[in-house]
Amino acid sequence: MKKPYSLLTAAILFLTAFTARAQSSGGGFDQLIKSSPGDVTKLVQNYAEPLFKGFGTGLNGGWNNTAKTKKLLHFDLRITASGAFVPTMDKSFDVTKIGLSSHVTPADPSNIIAPTIGGAKTDGPIMNINDDNGKKINSFTMPKGQLPLIPAPNIQLTVGIFKNTDITIRSTPTINLGSDAGSVGVIGFGIKHDLIQDFASKKKIIPFDLAIAVNYNKITYSKTLSVQPDAGSQPAPGTQAADFSTQHVDAHFSGFNVQAIISKKLLFFTPFLSVGYQTASSTFGILGNYPITSTAPGQSGYYVTVSNPVTINETSIDGLRADAGFQLNLAIFRIYASYSLGQYQSFNGGIGLGF
Repeated sequence: MKKPYSLLTAAILFLTAFTARAQSSGGGFDQLIKSSPGDVTKLVQNYAEPLFKGFGTGLNGGWNNTAKTKKLLHFDLRITASGAFVPTMDKSFDVTKIGLSSHVTPADPSNIIAPTIGGAKTDGPIMNINDDNGKKINSFTMPKGQLPLIPAPNIQLTVGIFKNTDITIRSTPTINLGSDAGSVGVIGFGIKHDLIQDFASKKKIIPFDLAIAVNYNKITYSKTLSVQPDAGSQPAPGTQAADFSTQHVDAHFSGFNVQAIISKKLLFFTPFLSVGYQTASSTFGILGNYPITSTAPGQSGYYVTVSNPVTINETSIDGLRADAGFQLNLAIFRIYASYSLGQYQSFNGGIGLGF
């Protein structure tokens, strides 16, 4: 069981690294939350954009490495991992071009390029938090990049159900990875039909396989947070202290794709090509009550409470993809590998067993 757990831990590393700094004082994620409700969503969304795109790409990968379907009740159990490469254009962003309000501005007008989660592992620009009159009342440092590529693990079972058709299930019960890492669960399903073999017969053998596959995958992640008011700060006049124990991250990543796959078995080696259409959506919420530094004049040292400061819902991937790779059949053992071209390039590899 260590292998599946390690893969799942790698998959949520991006959120662990991104949210871990919420547990400490000083610059980082906690100060992003404390900036202002409207601005924090823009900062988080632009920082995490490669994550949403890369993870969506990974969820749509590794489903099939051959067009040939399983015979009735024959099965294939595999563990694979994908890695999506972040293109240069998504490794950084200009903080002055994402629509921030006057409450959040770069401390140095010449230092305005911040790394994304897939960018350089160096601190981003220092950002000032300003009151309604433009006076600085606090500051924070944009976080470093965390991941050179975006990982996505998959554990799946494929079973033949009737002539030239099989189904695939991806499922992992919700696993608690500890208070520092959160919990994660996986669910997905797919179906594949080998169209070309419908026309085969004892007298007419078709020497290749051509299939259509439809697949859906969803990963759910959650993690508790503890962002507290700055030391010595008080609730703003006219407000009361709130319950900050409700803080948590709630994230959902889903992928859907339709593929046309062609393959040819050569003894124990089966190369394949596929083209298809894919979509991926991401929902990322920082939910609960949070202390937000007050920007009202004369309220330095005070905070107001804001509920659910970040809610991101977006279609991360929407377009064509092409995959090429192979499957090795060594008795009951399997080895899989493929490379994909799409909005993000990615690779997938894994091992399995079946008959």
